[in-house]
Amino acid sequence: MPLLHHLDQGQGRPLVILHGLFGTLDNWQSLARRWATEAGLRVVSVDLRNHGRSFHSPEHTYALMAQDVLALFDHLQLGPDTTLMGHSMGGKVAMRLALDHPERLAKLIVVDIAPRFSDMEHQDDIIAGLKSVDFTTCTNRQEADTALAKYVPNVGTRQFLLKNLYRTEDNTFAWRINLDVLAAQLPAVGEETTGHAPFLKPALFIRGGKSDYITAEDKLTGIPALFPHSQVATVVDAGHWVHAEKPEEIFEMVKAFALS
Repeated sequence: MPLLHHLDQGQGRPLVILHGLFGTLDNWQSLARRWATEAGLRVVSVDLRNHGRSFHSPEHTYALMAQDVLALFDHLQLGPDTTLMGHSMGGKVAMRLALDHPERLAKLIVVDIAPRFSDMEHQDDIIAGLKSVDFTTCTNRQEADTALAKYVPNVGTRQFLLKNLYRTEDNTFAWRINLDVLAAQLPAVGEETTGHAPFLKPALFIRGGKSDYITAEDKLTGIPALFPHSQVATVVDAGHWVHAEKPEEIFEMVKAFALS
């Protein structure tokens, strides 16, 4: 299997960042740069399979995505002092790797996702919107945005999705994500995270105060069952894209936890 596309910057204790569904490593770039330059961390930002500039595959499971990340750990010779952080789908990849290979990590950070099953029906409009963009006639980003707007009214969500738009060698537009596979494998993205044994190292779960991806029940039972040495921190007035909405809070939280 090819190596995941990644960006490696800074020196110090390693922090590996995994984006969410339809995301890319670019979503984390301004924060990644700060953790590398201001916090003195070695920051590795990753494009997961079927996303960004990483390889496309017909298979999209958490077991395989965790293996992809593990192969990158081996390639970069990342030691057991590594902190692994993931947002949403990336958070479930991070949890899977932590539970299967706890010896490879020092700490785990999960941003706005719980181990339980997630209903993915709310992504149907996004899939329909992405598929509605006709690249035989689309000549610029604005036309793509107009097509998307019929399905995805939220401007911020559309801006996030449009980061996947790129111009091909023959000067037409296309999506970087493997849209057909992600649409077909959407139920697998919502899968519950389980483990044979709990992850016994420190774990930080960061939730958006306006988001329902981590509930009170998750805090009481679901998360501690698998991650007994975890804490849940809430970023007030933030939704699911916590790092985009409250970058300063996330910068400080992650810096303090990764360096502690």
